[in-house]
Amino acid sequence: MSIARSLSRVWRFHGGLQLDTHLTDSTQQPVLHCALPEWLILPLQQHIGTAPEIVVEVGQTVRKGQLLAHADGYISAALHAPSSGVITALEERPITHPSGLSAPCLVLHTDGRDEWDELPPPISDYNAADPLTLRQRIRQSGIVGLGGAAFPTSVKLNPVPTMPIQLLILNGAECEPYITCDDMLMCERAHDLIGGVLVMQHMLSVETVIIGVEDNKPQACAALETALQQLGVEGAGIVVRQVPTIYPTGGEKQLI
Repeated sequence: MSIARSLSRVWRFHGGLQLDTHLTDSTQQPVLHCALPEWLILPLQQHIGTAPEIVVEVGQTVRKGQLLAHADGYISAALHAPSSGVITALEERPITHPSGLSAPCLVLHTDGRDEWDELPPPISDYNAADPLTLRQRIRQSGIVGLGGAAFPTSVKLNPVPTMPIQLLILNGAECEPYITCDDMLMCERAHDLIGGVLVMQHMLSVETVIIGVEDNKPQACAALETALQQLGVEGAGIVVRQVPTIYPTGGEKQLI
């Protein structure tokens, strides 16, 4: 069966639960920026794989976006300063772990100015850049997935050369009750999201992309469709496909 033909039908998986989603508890107001805290605790191990190697010292003044630790190994991710201030400690602190585990953390005392460091020049035309250059920029930026493993994105976008990818699936099926961060992202930043899809499509040489979104998120689907039209990429092989709202549709195996 061809990919084009398979897109015409959404298949169901066995089992699943119909849950009260409570989505409207957090989708009635736009996403807001939180106030800048006085102290920021930055775990070094924020992702699966090897912890990054620290390149700053205690007592050093840093600026927002400045590299604090560079990726150390293939599966690793760089860490940058979220704001400007002074690194006051490198010490064990409790982290967001089910066991209450402590781990090495950098402690940043913010100065309230939120001053940016000098950033590398943007890649203005991704279509003119080779995939390796784009992967290196993603790796240097410390971008990771927002799933439980926080897997480094540069690794995800580095397929085996002998196994070309025919289809890219983006997971917009946010099936857990109460959780709406992906929903709001698709609604409010649809143009940016589609822009990122186009970059990945170029990097992977993929003709067909499916964005799977649960059918209880009509505003998100509409926003993505509108973005495709306004960006003039309706014929770029990107398809927004609604899937049944059944837990755990958002699991990667179930969505695939």
